[in-house]
Amino acid sequence: MLFLVRRVLWSILVLVGLSIVIFGIARGMPGDPARLALGPRATQEQVNGLSHSLGLDRPLYEQYGMFVSGLAKGDLGLSLLTKRPVNDDIRDTFAATFELVLATISLAFVLGVPLGVMAARWKDKWPDNLVRLIAIVSAVTPSFFLALLLQILAGYVLHILPTTGRLPPTMTFSADITGLMTIDSLLHGRLDVFGEAWRYLLLPSIALSAATMGQIARITRASMIDVSSQDYIEAARAFGIPERLRVFKYMLRPSFVPPLTISGLEFASLIGNAFVIELVFAWPGMAAYGVRTIMQKDLNAVMGVVVVSGVFFVLVNLVIDVLVGFVDPRVRIRGHR
Repeated sequence: MLFLVRRVLWSILVLVGLSIVIFGIARGMPGDPARLALGPRATQEQVNGLSHSLGLDRPLYEQYGMFVSGLAKGDLGLSLLTKRPVNDDIRDTFAATFELVLATISLAFVLGVPLGVMAARWKDKWPDNLVRLIAIVSAVTPSFFLALLLQILAGYVLHILPTTGRLPPTMTFSADITGLMTIDSLLHGRLDVFGEAWRYLLLPSIALSAATMGQIARITRASMIDVSSQDYIEAARAFGIPERLRVFKYMLRPSFVPPLTISGLEFASLIGNAFVIELVFAWPGMAAYGVRTIMQKDLNAVMGVVVVSGVFFVLVNLVIDVLVGFVDPRVRIRGHR
């Protein structure tokens, strides 16, 4: 319990620090957001009026107080880009990004861990060399290049998968329960929508997961090799415990900690960093929305997107810390000290 309390307190401190940093960066950005929102033909009186209504003419400490007060109420303000509450914009776009990132991490973990285990099992043999080559190529290939390559190959040459959007334009469906097309289509009993949602999700999730899969494979391999040299593994080998049992029961569990930690960090960071893939595949997610708001210096929206990404990052890392403590009791013991 003490381990969990400490993690929660640290998470709260991180969020407070994040709010100060985000506010400082947003206010330090060059340009007048009121002028950008109203356009070059707006009069100075109109610009001053909008600045006054947004509180931009007040001292910085008052503006920060307004920002924190709004956060406490769950009010992120009005977007100058869409003229809608930032809460509504993020609500409409977050689910698309979350679904994409969830599929990405699942794909990377499902492929990366077995590849790492296989490389460690046949260390310095051809399966190991093949996995290391795949891991290096996937890790160094830029995601936008792989995205374009997949679009050309699967979309325009083979014509087997769609290249943009979340559903066909002719298909009408509203994800009004969780916002996730794959989940809501099942809840509504629309198997046709479920199949199409996966077809549209496949290419962007492959492009986004390649680098993470390579990292997980390499880290799993290194961790498995390190564990295999431990005394208790040598003892298990000397007692004649079958290799499959030794690898999957006694070696894989302690080796899970590094790839699990990497997966958590990647899962949280991709919420805000998936914008390249979202732009290439015209995916209506929050990351692409965040880029548009930065280009327009939409301060409320920029701070809203960063705050939501930061909160998600902290929560995911908190969950990962708890999971790591469950998988490896030594982490919990160190946390009590």
